[in-house]
Amino acid sequence: MSGQDGIGEAPTAEAIEAIARDVIARLPAAFVAHLGDVVLIVEEFADEETLAALGIAHPLDLTGLYHGRPVGEKSSMDSGGLPDRIHLYRRAILDEWVETGVRLDDLVAHVTIHEIGHHFGLSDDDMHALEDAVDMSPK
Repeated sequence: MSGQDGIGEAPTAEAIEAIARDVIARLPAAFVAHLGDVVLIVEEFADEETLAALGIAHPLDLTGLYHGRPVGEKSSMDSGGLPDRIHLYRRAILDEWVETGVRLDDLVAHVTIHEIGHHFGLSDDDMHALEDAVDMSPK
């Protein structure tokens, strides 16, 4: 990631997506089995409409978002709508990465698991437990 002078380029959307997909692959099988139809999208920022709907003033304040209905609230009558989506916002993630000094893979894992937690309707405590269950050490 760094050149000869020690200054490198910021991780791309593709690099963040690769980390997120690796996180998903490391989830317990029971979770992975219910994520097949969820679309993962990495964008630079959340759009103005999304920020306004959430009451967020600055795009760097939103690192990720789940769009959809939690698994427990789905019905066989649901059809024709958009697929559930997990959005990761690259610039906000990079800003938090620089500000906190947390390893990028750990930060992306945290955001990804938090949004997956919304897909399953998990509480914050359950999301933290799921995050603890995911081993992010190099394979």
